[in-house]
Amino acid sequence: MNLTRLISGATSLFSNICSSSAFTSWNTVREMGSSLYRMHRTGPHKKVRAPRQPLDGKPFAKGIILKTLIKKPKKPNSANRKCVLVRLSNGKEMVAYVPGIGHNLQEHNIVLCRVGRLQDVPGVKIKCVRGVYDLPHVKKS
Repeated sequence: MNLTRLISGATSLFSNICSSSAFTSWNTVREMGSSLYRMHRTGPHKKVRAPRQPLDGKPFAKGIILKTLIKKPKKPNSANRKCVLVRLSNGKEMVAYVPGIGHNLQEHNIVLCRVGRLQDVPGVKIKCVRGVYDLPHVKKS
């Protein structure tokens, strides 16, 4: 009988201690995932994303032509855009636009590509540079 009274007294004492404001506030700081103190210590959460740069931040890249393509633009425009599939020196295969009128590019030619997307053709993010390697300047007519 005395033992049960002692145990019940100890549990009531423990519950009184747990309900005190100092203990519960310390406990919530420890248990909460994102408390104000933790947010103050760690700072704002920033999601780390890989940069979306077509040539890994470099202005130019040399490439070998794998195939010549003709792409069609998005809705309001209608013309055939002359493009090439290029394997770049960084190992990527990308579609590049050939600017100007006429070209003589074929498979295994070497071109220099620069960053510059073609707004009305989806997926084309680089352009070939005229007058470098195997792509000549535009001929005067």
